[in-house]
Amino acid sequence: MDEKYKTTRGRPAKPLPDPNLIIIAVVKFLQMFIPETLAKRIVGIVLIAVGTTNEQIIKLTGMSERSIWRAKKALNGGNIDEAFELGRGSGRTGKAKGLEDEITEELEKNNYQTRQQVADMIHEKFGITMSVSAVGKLLKKTASGG
Repeated sequence: MDEKYKTTRGRPAKPLPDPNLIIIAVVKFLQMFIPETLAKRIVGIVLIAVGTTNEQIIKLTGMSERSIWRAKKALNGGNIDEAFELGRGSGRTGKAKGLEDEITEELEKNNYQTRQQVADMIHEKFGITMSVSAVGKLLKKTASGG
């Protein structure tokens, strides 16, 4: 080999104090484009492929052991598409979960003209801050219009 290829160029890389921070950063980056659950699953599948243990994957991604088991089963079975499917019920529960009936009663008692008025009422009566779009989804869900 030529002598010029043996020399190193640039600054030497600094060792990271915590390599797990890379994985956390990758998950956060992916969340800008896809849902959190899918971002964690993608990183989890990469970690499965490189032979990381279930315990380490749980610690690094926050995936459940059952999700890891399903992903491994899909990968080993050759059904890659199944590994990326999100099941029903994935995601965050609504802020007004369990209060829909009380909110509906309040809406029937008083005259609220806008979604902002409904959001203000929910904040005053129940201490829950909701966006106008979330109020619209709640109203649609409870069939109160919107």
